[in-house]
Amino acid sequence: MEIRQLISFVKIVQMKSFSRAAEDLGYSQSALTVQIRLLEQELNTRLFDRVGKQIALTGQGQRFLTYAQTILHEVNRAKLSLAEEGELTDPLHIGTIESLCFSRLPPILHYFQKHHPKVTIRITTGSPEELMEMMEKNRLDLIYILDEPRYHNHWNKVMERKEEIVFVTSPESLLNTEKDLQVETLLKEPFFLTEKDANYRRALDQFLASKNMVVTPALEVSNTEFIIQMLRQNRGISFLPRLAVQKNVERGQLQILHVADFQLYMYGQIFYHKDKWKTREMEAFIRLSQEEKNLC
Repeated sequence: MEIRQLISFVKIVQMKSFSRAAEDLGYSQSALTVQIRLLEQELNTRLFDRVGKQIALTGQGQRFLTYAQTILHEVNRAKLSLAEEGELTDPLHIGTIESLCFSRLPPILHYFQKHHPKVTIRITTGSPEELMEMMEKNRLDLIYILDEPRYHNHWNKVMERKEEIVFVTSPESLLNTEKDLQVETLLKEPFFLTEKDANYRRALDQFLASKNMVVTPALEVSNTEFIIQMLRQNRGISFLPRLAVQKNVERGQLQILHVADFQLYMYGQIFYHKDKWKTREMEAFIRLSQEEKNLC
């Protein structure tokens, strides 16, 4: 039995496909199939049921998965213990949403690269749902999302931070002089909004629907930085995480509107899959994220 066979076996389980696992590991599908066949022969059992293009673990395969994961976990622990005092060098792949990418990550990554220059960092942006699916398929080391509190038996949550979502506009807007604003009043102005699949946009739409109201945006775009630039040049309104607009507010370039009848909070959360070995690089990023306010 070889370590590479166990890695291949676990990867097939994660990807639910021989072909996708082979592509991810850099093998041909036939080479991967041979590895699993030899492993099954050595164990004198069948690990997968193959029906058409679908695969599923047998009962014996399910039991063996626990042992394979434990063995790989211990192998990684042994490797890391030998290199514990060494420089961080392994690549790191992080999934996040755009608003966090522009607002929360820069100070973290600046500090990280300053102290760990040999680590190659890759950032992938997407919706929380897209990122969670990629994490489930082991295509990301960890994800940093802004959403309602999320929980799953397969995930480790290592950070949760409350974040306010706010209505924001240009300092020249006449709405800045009004007190006790209602959402209905805002709807008379042009809105620049993220697309409907953005979670805080969805929450706004749900609130409006409960009041028999609807917003028709003058602009819909996924890029929050573009929305901020539009707000600075126009008298429209947007609904964005405070963290994404805070620096513009402090510089007097944007103004937060205080709306009496609708407040929303979401949570910055960092996850990695329980089957994923937490590398030293992941641990360093998690620690810096937890201390991010001290890095700014």
